Amino acid sequence: MEVTAYIPGVGHNLQEHSIVMIRGGRVKDLPGVRYHIVRGVLDSAGVEGRNRSRSKYGAKRPKAKTE
Repeated sequence: MEVTAYIPGVGHNLQEHSIVMIRGGRVKDLPGVRYHIVRGVLDSAGVEGRNRSRSKYGAKRPKAKTE
């Protein structure tokens, strides 16, 4: 199955035959785009350096700073 999906966040590592998980949810600015790619699942990596809204972008919790 082939669909057009939005990739949230800054940058991505996806290639032509990458396998990804999609969820519903359209993008108002882009006609015909009715799905979002779930970051951090299967072949799509999470957003690097993301500290806020991490669960939406598949970013792991940063290491605690040691003094």
